[in-house]
Amino acid sequence: MDWNFSSARMAEESHRQDSAYLLIFIMLLTLTILTIWLFKHRRFRFLHETGLAMIYGLLVGVILRFGIHVPQSTSDVVLECAVNASPATLLVTFDPEVFFNILLPPIIFHAGYSLKRRHFFRNIGSILTYAFMGTVISCFVIGLLMYGVVSFMKVVGQLGGDFFFTDCLFFGAIVSATDPVTVLAIFNELKVDVDLYALLFGESVLNDAVAIVLSSSIVAYQPTGDNSHSFEAMAVLKSFGIFLGVFSGSFALGMATGVMTALISFYFTKLRDFPLLETGLFFLMSWSTFLLAEACGMTGVVAVLFCGMTQAHYTYNNLSRDSQDRTKQLFELLNFLAENFIFSYMGLTLFSFQSHVFNPMFIIGAFLAVFLGRAANIYPLSFLLNLGRRNKIGMNFQHVMMFAGLRGAMTFALSIRDTATYARQMMFSTTLLIVFFTVWICGGGTTPMLSFMSIPVGVDSDQEHSVSN
Repeated sequence: MDWNFSSARMAEESHRQDSAYLLIFIMLLTLTILTIWLFKHRRFRFLHETGLAMIYGLLVGVILRFGIHVPQSTSDVVLECAVNASPATLLVTFDPEVFFNILLPPIIFHAGYSLKRRHFFRNIGSILTYAFMGTVISCFVIGLLMYGVVSFMKVVGQLGGDFFFTDCLFFGAIVSATDPVTVLAIFNELKVDVDLYALLFGESVLNDAVAIVLSSSIVAYQPTGDNSHSFEAMAVLKSFGIFLGVFSGSFALGMATGVMTALISFYFTKLRDFPLLETGLFFLMSWSTFLLAEACGMTGVVAVLFCGMTQAHYTYNNLSRDSQDRTKQLFELLNFLAENFIFSYMGLTLFSFQSHVFNPMFIIGAFLAVFLGRAANIYPLSFLLNLGRRNKIGMNFQHVMMFAGLRGAMTFALSIRDTATYARQMMFSTTLLIVFFTVWICGGGTTPMLSFMSIPVGVDSDQEHSVSN
């Protein structure tokens, strides 16, 4: 009887604590929204809503870490959807799979669904070059540079655990995922040149997909023999085959689901006569694309991205007017809430995560490697692209693209997915700092950068503009 009573009390206490933690995030989002309104009212563009959400998360993280005493018996109590980490690793946390299965899909889908197709496809060759070749170049440049840094750290005795070349490449892959949400929001508000917007937006959308498949291919690298980190040509080719197979399979699945939704909503049923049912089907088919791809061993991010692009191109025109408005607003809202939730959680995690590994040498090396990796992506590829482009990509546009390579939700989600080893913990801690720096400094400096580079603003998106100096 006493045991049952004690168990019931523990369950009730856990429920109350879970509710309190969820309330913290709801209050963070509410505070962020109210402050965003104040910033928009005052026309204050230095700090974007995502940077603001991170600041509020940081403040709550400080309070939870240093201002509230957590009893030892409940120090490793976490939300119901958590946690596979070791005890006392996190004070307040979500299972990383929550980010992938619940928070990321609406963000990625909205990116594809809100795509301005005319400007995107007009620059499709350049976008694909930056997204595929550029991401791979950035990954290997960062990986090689970080391997040099790690080797030097080992020599001088600054490395506290194993850190292999495959770990360096994995780090290069996850920090090559750009998320210039701050910059693009300012671009949209100022009506920056549509081709520059299309290049930056298209690259960021596709390179998230490339980065996640690339990182999973690196993890799948398994040479024969006892040393799983040695170089072997056949293992490299196998990883490359996995990359191509997973990406193409996910691409096909996303396109197929989008076409299927269009056929069901227009040809096989008359759902357009019932907008609520039509919107519900659209939402469920879109979200199920992500889960279906993950369940089949492919990449949901790639599938849901191309599903969103297909839905925008085919299904959207078959929807009733009410459903067109509802789907646009629904995914815009989900994208806004999910993105700000993730950035708030980033700020909180800086203090709530208990196994941070901050190494100054690794952090400095990572910042330099990220900068050089971005430069090796943008400038050489722009030079090659300009050889075949009628409308050249001017140096001022290249500088802005270099400056706008922020890291965000995807980089964070990939780094937090596995923090079991010393190497992954150091990557996670350093990734947080990179995201903070790029969102606050690069995002905040976008408006002065546009003025300094003489980038045209106030451009009508329906007019034709060349990408020029």
